[in-house]
Amino acid sequence: MRLHLRSLLPWLLLLSSTAILAASGYRLLKKIPLGGEGGWDYLTFDPGSGRLYIARATHVIVLDPASGKVVGDIPDTAGVHGVALAPELGRGFTSNGRAGTVTIFDLKTLATIGHVSTGQNPDAIVYDPASKRVFAMNGRSADATAIDAATGKVAGTVPLGGKPEFAVADGRGRIYVNLEDKSQEVVLDSRKLEVVARWPLAPCAEPTGLALDPEHRRLFAGCSNKLMAVLDADSGKVISTLPIGGGVDAAAFDPGLQYAYASNGEGTLTVVHEDAPDKFTVLDNVPTQRGARTMALDPATHQVYLATADYAPMPPAAPGQPRPRPAIVPNTFVVLVLGK
Repeated sequence: MRLHLRSLLPWLLLLSSTAILAASGYRLLKKIPLGGEGGWDYLTFDPGSGRLYIARATHVIVLDPASGKVVGDIPDTAGVHGVALAPELGRGFTSNGRAGTVTIFDLKTLATIGHVSTGQNPDAIVYDPASKRVFAMNGRSADATAIDAATGKVAGTVPLGGKPEFAVADGRGRIYVNLEDKSQEVVLDSRKLEVVARWPLAPCAEPTGLALDPEHRRLFAGCSNKLMAVLDADSGKVISTLPIGGGVDAAAFDPGLQYAYASNGEGTLTVVHEDAPDKFTVLDNVPTQRGARTMALDPATHQVYLATADYAPMPPAAPGQPRPRPAIVPNTFVVLVLGK
């Protein structure tokens, strides 16, 4: 039977589309079961030690993802959201939302060094090497607490004018902060402790995760309306918006691969390639697992770590009330390892 090119064209287009969707090569490599009860929030990877820090409600799990073994634990961090690392000072910092504090710990021994009071409900936390300060983003009081990383003393408080979510430091003295309720990007001067710019993120709505390409000065903001907004980190111009999965919480950037990632609670990892500073391509929406909304990246191996658990069936909503969140099934907490 003779086949004409015209009859093959739809199949060729389908194969081409499939190849594009699989272009990143990412897949689930393994699952590391950790069990336990309670929720979780941000994950932080330390390239120097190979440790993965997992914020787990009242404590921080310290995991060696290569072996799958828990190597330590940081206790008494009520409502912990995130972890920031200052490797040149040998210190780490946790943002304890319910306690309204930051815990300072030793990176080698994991022993607690001290506690610092912050604003209300510190959420995201970031270390700025330019000023050697740690910034805790306080969701309820809509401000940022700056802490001298070496002394543990509060250097000042910066009003933000909205509810901060994630933040990144560029290493040059600028801190970029997503304001979730304003759909804005706020820029802080880490030395002067003042807001120096405020940029609209439209059409991005309710931004959460944030990542930075420091070489090309590009910011990647994950937005709740299933978009990733790409901004110029100097002018604040929205260069591009890209489709991502639903329920995004975290973002990351891999300088070696020129990949930006969005971890989506629907159960996907969106992988975006930076083709050029002003051109971006969505490569994949890699299947993960429902609830895997936060992540961390190992820039050396290019592996992505996500955390999630199993959920009980969705309960019905009471008349006139929003549907409640499904309960987490005890002892199903797991770390997913994605790679090539």
